[in-house]
Amino acid sequence: MHSLGIEEKNLEVIADCEKKLKFVLNNLKKLEVQCFLSGENDDLDIYLEIHAGAGGTESQDWAEMLRRMYLKWFDKKNFSYEIISEHRGEEAGIKSSTLKIIGSNLYGLMKNESGVHRLVRISPFDSGARRHTSFASVWVYPVVDDDINIKIDEKDLRIDTYRSSGAGGQHVNTTDSAVRITHIPTKIVVQCQNERSQHKNKETCFKMLKARLYEHESQKREKENAKETSAKTDIGWGHQIRSYVLQPYQLVKDLRNKTENTNPDAVLNGDIDTFIEAGVLTNK
Repeated sequence: MHSLGIEEKNLEVIADCEKKLKFVLNNLKKLEVQCFLSGENDDLDIYLEIHAGAGGTESQDWAEMLRRMYLKWFDKKNFSYEIISEHRGEEAGIKSSTLKIIGSNLYGLMKNESGVHRLVRISPFDSGARRHTSFASVWVYPVVDDDINIKIDEKDLRIDTYRSSGAGGQHVNTTDSAVRITHIPTKIVVQCQNERSQHKNKETCFKMLKARLYEHESQKREKENAKETSAKTDIGWGHQIRSYVLQPYQLVKDLRNKTENTNPDAVLNGDIDTFIEAGVLTNK
């Protein structure tokens, strides 16, 4: 029909065909992504951790911007989420935050977001309006099923209770019920402060710790396999994976698969499907 429309110079038919072709191609892309989401844990819900890097207020503000970006994307996808813990910065932003997100194929979609995210911009906190580079790390791990047997030895744990920081409010309370658990052998730390009951926060912490230990072992196995098969990617965990440049030009670029977007405002407002899809398709 499209070819006939071109031959007959029928603009109405051409426009209608192009509209339908675009619809079909978009659906094919979604189907392609779904076909790749067949990993062992791809269908699981996730915990998402965001930590500000060195740099004080600059990085803390960037960490909150990153969290907002993901929350906008979750809203667009109708994923439900809750903030499990949050540590506010002294002036602005967040030092760290942990969320639990529930939705379809979340771990498969989000696992490639783990790594260091870099922001370049004119600082709103610098009276000299100089350009600053800020870093924040993102860590994604699956919410594992209770049936999975993860052995946790009590002697390997340090359990601390503390008063939540910040002003409290909608998501975070400020009672003395907050709980932090450190797994000494792996140095994994989990914390929860969203419940008023210390018992419930402790229970949530144990679930998070179980998930982190499961992910820790999975990553160890993957790294061992990668050594034998010449590694899946040249970007390791804890290294910069994506740059968000607002000044002197505007560009968001994934350094692993070269995906780009010249509209950082749209990306920071949750338009990250292109990056999510590229992550899924290039890491299989």
